[in-house]
Amino acid sequence: MALAAIYSLFIINKSGGLIYYKDYGSARRIDTNDSLRLASLWHSMHAISQQLSPIPGCTGIDLLQAHNFDLHCFQSLTGTKFFVVCETGAQNMETLLKVIYELYTDFVLKNPFYEMEMPIRCELFDLNLAQVIHKDRVALLGR
Repeated sequence: MALAAIYSLFIINKSGGLIYYKDYGSARRIDTNDSLRLASLWHSMHAISQQLSPIPGCTGIDLLQAHNFDLHCFQSLTGTKFFVVCETGAQNMETLLKVIYELYTDFVLKNPFYEMEMPIRCELFDLNLAQVIHKDRVALLGR
């Protein structure tokens, strides 16, 4: 089992394609095809929830709570979605997602070799993300 509340991180482009996936020690690791399916399913559920909402201006699902996990989602203005699967009741996930978005803008979008909407392969993003996740684990668990 993981040391922290965060099980995995997904980043989905505005078309629903998985551009980044990182597992942080979930009990059951998922393979590449399952992670692609999960990202596509989440993108579809998010879009459907916007259309079904009785409240005008709904931005979609921000939090999905299940018995064994929570799924927190942040959608940027460009339509890129960031979501984390974490332990139930994990605190400050919205803040963490916004910090991850800042890392994405700083280290991915400003990378001259990155092509928009393509899978993220950026070492600086990975290193800084690992630091943020580690700091978040320490803050969440007091370790």
